Amino acid sequence: MASPQRKILVTSALPYANGPIHLGHMLEYIQTDIWVRFQKLRGHHCTYVCADDAHGTPIMLKAQQLGMTPEEMIAQVSEEHQADFAEFQVGFDNYHSTHSDENRELATLIYTRLNDAGHIKTSTISQLFDPEKQMFLPDRFVKGTCPKCDSDDQNGDNCDNCGATYSPTDLKNPKSVVSGATPVLKDSEHYFFDLPAFKEMLEAWTRSGSLQEEMANKLNEWFEQGLQQWDISRDKPYFGFEIPGTNGDKFFYVWLDAPIGYMGSFKNLCGRRDDLNFDDYFAADSDAELYHFIGKDIIYFHSLFWPAMLDGAGFRKPTNVFAHGYVTVNGAKMSKSRGTFIKARTYLDHLNPEYLRYYYAAKLNNRIDDLDLNLEDFAQRVNSDVVGKLVNIASRTAGFIAKRFDGKLADAIDAPELLKEFQDADTTIAQYYEDREFGRAMREIMALADKANGYIADAAPWQLVKQDGMEQKAHEVCSMGIHLFRLLMIYLKPVLPVMAAAVEEFLASELTWEGIHTTLTGHGINQFKPLIQRIEMDKVNAMVDASKENLVDAQAEPEATADTGANDELAKDPISDTCSFDDFMKVDLRVARIAKAEHVEKAKKLLKLTLDLGGETKQVFAGIKSAYAPEELEGRLTVMVANLAPREMKFGVSEGMVLAAGPGKDELYILSPDSGAKPGMRIK
Repeated sequence: MASPQRKILVTSALPYANGPIHLGHMLEYIQTDIWVRFQKLRGHHCTYVCADDAHGTPIMLKAQQLGMTPEEMIAQVSEEHQADFAEFQVGFDNYHSTHSDENRELATLIYTRLNDAGHIKTSTISQLFDPEKQMFLPDRFVKGTCPKCDSDDQNGDNCDNCGATYSPTDLKNPKSVVSGATPVLKDSEHYFFDLPAFKEMLEAWTRSGSLQEEMANKLNEWFEQGLQQWDISRDKPYFGFEIPGTNGDKFFYVWLDAPIGYMGSFKNLCGRRDDLNFDDYFAADSDAELYHFIGKDIIYFHSLFWPAMLDGAGFRKPTNVFAHGYVTVNGAKMSKSRGTFIKARTYLDHLNPEYLRYYYAAKLNNRIDDLDLNLEDFAQRVNSDVVGKLVNIASRTAGFIAKRFDGKLADAIDAPELLKEFQDADTTIAQYYEDREFGRAMREIMALADKANGYIADAAPWQLVKQDGMEQKAHEVCSMGIHLFRLLMIYLKPVLPVMAAAVEEFLASELTWEGIHTTLTGHGINQFKPLIQRIEMDKVNAMVDASKENLVDAQAEPEATADTGANDELAKDPISDTCSFDDFMKVDLRVARIAKAEHVEKAKKLLKLTLDLGGETKQVFAGIKSAYAPEELEGRLTVMVANLAPREMKFGVSEGMVLAAGPGKDELYILSPDSGAKPGMRIK
């Protein structure tokens, strides 16, 4: 008996609209998409929406650096994001933006309801202010000396060296990351959401089964420490929505309107779909199901602030918030220098996206464990499971049916007990999918694939066709192979949608969950075509090589930050790498005099430098044009990597690299040794 149809709304965390999608992000969208496709395959009314998170200080500043408006930049990034998602077969029903009319209306509505109910407070606070840029500085836009351990160049809210957390006003020698200026303290009235008023509700909700147990336990720390009022306002200049009644001086903090973006995207879709009604899904008494898939780093926003906002504004709370871990590559944090910080587009340039969909599925569970993308295991697993086990079933039987049996399956079933075992596996596999235990589902499916291959090998139809009177038996065995293959592809349809579509064409039959307990006896099939190729490691290696940033490129593009799927405007942590002492000692750092500096025609970032190393000269292209005019550089001493392999560039050969540092593309400083240093001196 079929289960009643469920009304389900599903979201993934909103990618931040200031950079490309990478394979860390893709874990979440693939996980969500598999779950959504499974629900749709089961016949439920399931809707999947997402959007770009398009507000905040980083987007405002990056748009300025690029010489465009924030609206132009987020439109361009949205187009790139959607192209990547589409090629990975992430099937959004709607992809929108938080910078939309729907989101503005809903953010204003929720704020107004919270304010009317007395849940918005005001308080004057002191913040660091950049006197040059005339803007208040978020924590991550201030750097200085740690007040605890005196380490230099530490973030405004925590120290990477000793782990201390503090207020940016506690930093010693603070500097603005935006301008380099020394910030000053300035008072400003801010708006706060009264989160402590929702303590009892949140304690009950977080223990209601709406969160994974480990997340509920983690959140308990917040209750023990005492919930604090949440600052939901930011001062101008800021790219976001104005807070009503503030005369354009105050804006909603990005994390207030970002989760409302789920509602905004869904409302936008409701305006184009007759089968969807916004209130049916978000009214306080809604019987629909609402699920958020997110990374573990943003659990606080989704499991404290978000349900409290919804509750206070008279909307329903999420049914579940499902958190996942991070992606590591080859057992380590994604690294640009090692080529393991892989953008989605770089992957797509080299490999079939369904390889990654299967590999992530094979390793995913419903816990918050980090997932390691081991590239050798990735190739071996896909080749063994998808090519060697799954596709092998069809490739070794379809040819016989086409050549000897006129492309038609047998009328009889050769091994009904085996067929029943495959069919009866639907309950177990469905439960694994429902529980997000995708790895278990893949193991169950591949165990069945092993049995199918064993059955075919034992029956050996290629031998049967040579024996008198056994041709019908061979027909039934090959047909049984196709029946079993069809069932496996139904089970894998949420994971491998492109292959499933090709199989539907091959079988001349749609793959449906209801069709599991029917058999295509006497059914005509089409010619079998190769479904997927083996992964060749040279293509994997080429992808890694294409992802490596050599030192010249890194200098030309100094922004080396990444996120893990979070849309927190302050959660963009630097990609860090380590190297051994011996490796570091191989780098030949020399003092060099800039004998000549020249503009490079048609190059936006590069200057051509002729460097004197004390009798030897080298030509270097350096990405410092935004910070220096050529005449400012000639005659100065600097530091260069003298043993970097020459690199053929569009504008000529670069024979090394000069060292520079700074907070952004327009704020770079070349390293200059003290007076007395001589060209050619090696730095020890």
